[in-house]
Amino acid sequence: MTEIAEPGLEFDQVDTTETSDIIGYKLRRAQLMVFQRFIAFFEDLDLRPAEYSVLVLIARNPGRKQTEIADVLGIKRANFVALINGLDARGLTERRKPANDRRSHALHLTPAGEAFLKRARKVQSAFETECIEKLGGEHARDDLLRLLDKLCA
Repeated sequence: MTEIAEPGLEFDQVDTTETSDIIGYKLRRAQLMVFQRFIAFFEDLDLRPAEYSVLVLIARNPGRKQTEIADVLGIKRANFVALINGLDARGLTERRKPANDRRSHALHLTPAGEAFLKRARKVQSAFETECIEKLGGEHARDDLLRLLDKLCA
C-alpha cells in the first residue's frame, strides 16, 4: 500500500535510502545537477548542452549530414531539425546541399559560429574544471569516464 506524504513534509525528510543505491537514479540526479550547472555557466551565451555538443561535432566533422550528427547524439530527427534551425537563425551554422546528394544537408559552422564556439570552449573548460574539482581530481574524472564507458558498451 502506498503511503501519502503529509502536507508540509520537508524534502530532507523523504526516505530515499532505496533509490539512492540505484545506478539509474544516481545517474539521472547527477545529470540534472550537471545540466543545471552547465546552463548557469553558459547563461551569457544562451547555449544548452545539446547545442554545444552539436557545434563541437560540426566543427570536428564539417560537411557531415544532419542525420549523422543527430544519430551520434541520439537526438530524434524532428528535434534535431528544430535545434539546427535555432543555430541557423543565430547565424552559427549553415546547411549546404552536397553535390553528390541533393536530398541531404551538410552541416558547417559559419565564421560567426567558429568565433562563438571558441568562446563556448573557454566556458566549457571552466565548467569542466569545476566538475573535476567536485569529483576530487583528474584521477576520479578518469575513473568516472571509464565506468560510464563500460555502462555504454
